[in-house]
Amino acid sequence: MSKHNPSDIKLLVLDIDGTIAGQSNNLSKSVKQAIAAAQARGIQVAIATGRMYCSALRFHQEISSTLPLLAYQGAWIQDPSTQKIYRHLAVSREIAQQLLDYFEQSHLRSLLSVHFYINDQLYVRELTRESQLYAERSGITPIPVGDLRQVLTNEPTKVLALCDDTDVIHELLSNLRRQYTPAELYLTTSVATFLEATNALVSKGTAVGYLAEKLLGLQRANVMTIGDNFNDVEMLEYAGISVAMGNAPAAVKAIAQWVAPSVEEDGAAVAIEKFLLGVR
Repeated sequence: MSKHNPSDIKLLVLDIDGTIAGQSNNLSKSVKQAIAAAQARGIQVAIATGRMYCSALRFHQEISSTLPLLAYQGAWIQDPSTQKIYRHLAVSREIAQQLLDYFEQSHLRSLLSVHFYINDQLYVRELTRESQLYAERSGITPIPVGDLRQVLTNEPTKVLALCDDTDVIHELLSNLRRQYTPAELYLTTSVATFLEATNALVSKGTAVGYLAEKLLGLQRANVMTIGDNFNDVEMLEYAGISVAMGNAPAAVKAIAQWVAPSVEEDGAAVAIEKFLLGVR
């Protein structure tokens, strides 16, 4: 990785879960202070998350971001101050139907909680324990509909399969990556128990690039990103300065230029201080 000059950074993009929000599901005082100090130096700060737009909004507001919010891995880019949606890339109904058929095979049906995200609402077949816990952390109310085919009159922004058994998720990811090329579907995991599927053109990398280049007139050398999981890989690869959290999987750490302390040790604040505030 080439050396980048921290003074070039004009845009800082942060993931939420595992990066700025840990077990408590809230931002710590030191993370908020570091973000505010960066903003005071004229650096704009944005959120890029796998979360729903409505679930990410409170974090966006808490850091006083003035930029569009990159939700659903960047499939949905919306400016909360004007409500303008800059980008919305959905999964085709045909592929969503195929994924549902796949997830509902007899050997998988009882293992998986399947989530369809349509118009920033979450639809589930039934309220499983996993879906309930997910909803509580996300601060949203899932809508149980029985047969998910009923809601496929609209294209989902994202399809998610949840399973406590990480081996099942790993196998699903491998199997689906054999069935769909990257040109057909973007498949990733944001935590080890979540398999996420979005439109092929979607990733946090393309979303951050869109925000930086199209909306702000910046280049990648002007961007710093901080993330902790496989859905952050593309934005870490894109940025002039890339930081992985200490709690990230080894393969994600290997991509980043620097590894911060873990989320519970306020690693994002440490990274901001090191690269943007000149605190060693």
